[in-house]
Amino acid sequence: MSADSPGNSASPTERVRAAYRRIAEVDRPEVWITLRPEHEVAADAAAVEQQLADGASLALAGVLLAVKDNIDVAGLPTTAACPEFAYTPDVTASAIERLVAAGAIVLGKTNLDQFATGLVGTRSPYGAVRNAHYPTLISGGSSSGSAAAVALGIADIGIGTDTAGSGRIPAALHGIIGLKATLGIIPAHGVVPACADYDAVTVFATDLADAVTAAAIMSGPEPRDPRSRGWPADVRLAAPQAPRIAIPRAADLAALSEPYRDAFTRTAAAVAASGAKLDEIDISGLLDAALLLYDGAIVAERHASVGAFLATAPAGADPTVAAIIEAAGKTTGPEFAADLDALARARAAAAVLLDGFDALLLPTTTEHPSIAAIQTDPIGINRRLGTYTNFGNLLDLAAIAIPGQPTADGAPFGVMLVTPAFADQVGVDLAARLLGAESTPLLVERGVELAVFGAHLRGQPLHWQLEQIGARFTGDIRTTDAYRLTALATTPPKPGLVRHGDGRGAPIAGELFRVAEAGLGSFLANLPAPMALTGIELSDGRSVIGFACSYEAAATATDITSFGGWKAYLEQRP
Repeated sequence: MSADSPGNSASPTERVRAAYRRIAEVDRPEVWITLRPEHEVAADAAAVEQQLADGASLALAGVLLAVKDNIDVAGLPTTAACPEFAYTPDVTASAIERLVAAGAIVLGKTNLDQFATGLVGTRSPYGAVRNAHYPTLISGGSSSGSAAAVALGIADIGIGTDTAGSGRIPAALHGIIGLKATLGIIPAHGVVPACADYDAVTVFATDLADAVTAAAIMSGPEPRDPRSRGWPADVRLAAPQAPRIAIPRAADLAALSEPYRDAFTRTAAAVAASGAKLDEIDISGLLDAALLLYDGAIVAERHASVGAFLATAPAGADPTVAAIIEAAGKTTGPEFAADLDALARARAAAAVLLDGFDALLLPTTTEHPSIAAIQTDPIGINRRLGTYTNFGNLLDLAAIAIPGQPTADGAPFGVMLVTPAFADQVGVDLAARLLGAESTPLLVERGVELAVFGAHLRGQPLHWQLEQIGARFTGDIRTTDAYRLTALATTPPKPGLVRHGDGRGAPIAGELFRVAEAGLGSFLANLPAPMALTGIELSDGRSVIGFACSYEAAATATDITSFGGWKAYLEQRP
């Protein structure tokens, strides 16, 4: 994990000891519903150390997890913050299984808004989760404990869920990262459903690379989750160098508190200063769609999950949560069908609205209320907090929540980079730039390597074609000495690379990109003569697909092999 992770250079056992010292130091018992005994967690750490000693390669060796208590961990009770609902699973949720297989260690199960119904972190018989930095203010919910455990420096990674913003709002209120991937990319097997069609497993971390690493490990289809999905063949693998980002018009920011409105204005200015082109758009249609989650019949999915249980009137039921879910049971089939139709129309409208943009920049939430204020107005403030998050899963959008410019008094303020489904890596790349990350972590690890040597190089006239399909630059390359380079008489000018045999040419400089399989197919289908895609031998011994040209075209072109590459030729030609 990153250098900022607690105890990064320490052994797994030392990290566990440090975590339990921190737990005692901060004295926040409301963060946990089930905290494992230190000796049990230490035994897991010793097992990880033994795996490392035996030569295992573990990407998350000794990384400490705080898991939201609506996600199953075998042998630990799952309560969903309702004592009477508790059961002890024999099987761990697949997302957590994948993390543990990579060397991560579960500290325990964290508090939440009961049945993941709420954005405040106060709707729990196990206590209101106080904000890690401002104890009189809310932590945000429903993934309150997982976010607080990370922000308090106890856990490296917090695992939450997000239906209406539960994996993003707590991140914003703590000044940390909250990653909500495209629905189904991280399987929801072993998760107590809130709204099964719109639930996402999410990640909290203080460092972007940590969040993305964990999300990448958890990602991938899962047979036990019928809603799980994999990355498609045309997935975008990178953001463009000069992204186009949409921002809301002023009228659509009316829900923001004054300090948050000022912070969003300054954050947008910083985004523009980073090289992005910002355009205001009317997001009122998105905000209207958000109402379908709680004000329409879609909320019936919450009743389908736990309505029958709550009808037994368990003593530990939160009154606000119980009222919401009881009301959800009164919706009718025709109402549900009508809202599904409205939702389909909203998705289509959102696709048109965001077409041509790489991301939509939004404030994550509207304000940071106190726990006392929530106790006075448990419904109204909660509703307002989800203004910019509620529509995300309904419209099948991905989002990554990151710290923006702080408020004038120095408090955290969060923004989201929202992208269409499966454009998650674009959001991650843009987040990395805004956070000043030294390198951009990979969430999507698939595709084909493509070598380019001329007009598709960065800064050259056809490079936009690579950006259009989301190609990712992976490094500078050179061929073996079997190639010669010619300047073709084409518009725009481009070189032709031809293999002549070992020792009959010279190493030619180029660039290597990773492109989605469908992107490579589109290149091949639209490739103009005399260009072709063929195997290219690199000086480091690899063989990759790359651009070359026919012998016939090269024979009548000007040989420029001596320049060593197309850019050098352009710089030195008369």
